[in-house]
Amino acid sequence: MISRAVASFATALFVCAQGPPRIGSTFYIQSDWGSKVASDTSLLGAAGEHFIMCELLRRGYIAALAPQGVPNTDIVVTDLTGARLCTIQVKSRREVGSDGGWHMGPKHETLVGDRLFYCFVDFGKSPEAWPSVHVVPSAVVAEVLRTSHASWLSTPGKSGRQRKDSNVRRLVPDYSNVYRPNPTPYPKGWLDRYLGAWNLLGLAQNDPIATGD
Repeated sequence: MISRAVASFATALFVCAQGPPRIGSTFYIQSDWGSKVASDTSLLGAAGEHFIMCELLRRGYIAALAPQGVPNTDIVVTDLTGARLCTIQVKSRREVGSDGGWHMGPKHETLVGDRLFYCFVDFGKSPEAWPSVHVVPSAVVAEVLRTSHASWLSTPGKSGRQRKDSNVRRLVPDYSNVYRPNPTPYPKGWLDRYLGAWNLLGLAQNDPIATGD
C-alpha cells in the first residue's frame, strides 16, 4: 500500500510538472489517442485517477490512491493537518458519444456518504485539450440518477411500449431527452455549478464542510 501510494504521488507530481497533456506523454501511455485509450477503459480510468491526484496535490492536500479492491473509493484525501478527510470516486470520459456523459450503474443510486464525492473528468477530443473536472457530492449524484431513471422507465419507449428496466445509468449534462415531454429538473447547464468546485470537498481552512446543499 505504501509503495503504491508513493508511486502514485510521484506519477501525479510528474504529470503536474509536464503541464497540459501531450500526445506521446507518459500520462497517456500511447500516442494513438483514438484507438488505444478509447478501447482500453482501464487506461482512461488510470489517467483520470492520476489527473485528480495531480489536481489535489497541487492545491496542497494530501492524497493517495485507495488500495486495490476497496469498494466505492478511488482516492483518499485530507488536509495538511489530517483533521478533514474525504473519499473520491473518479469517473472519466473522452469526447465520444452524443450525450456528453459518464457511465454509471444502479448501485450509484443509493451510494451516499457525507464525505464521499465524485470527480467527473472529461478529457475532451484529444490529449492537447486540458481536462475539465466536475466535483459533485454523492448525495446529488444519487438523487439525479434515481429520479432520471425513474422518469425514463415511466415514459413509453418506441411504438408506445413500456420500457424494460436495465443496469445502465448515465450522468449527463442535460436530461431534457430523458424527461421529455415533461420539463426536466436537470436541464442543460445544471452541472455548471460543480465545474472545478474543489471547495465542496471542505478541505481548505476557510471552506465549510460540504453538505451537498
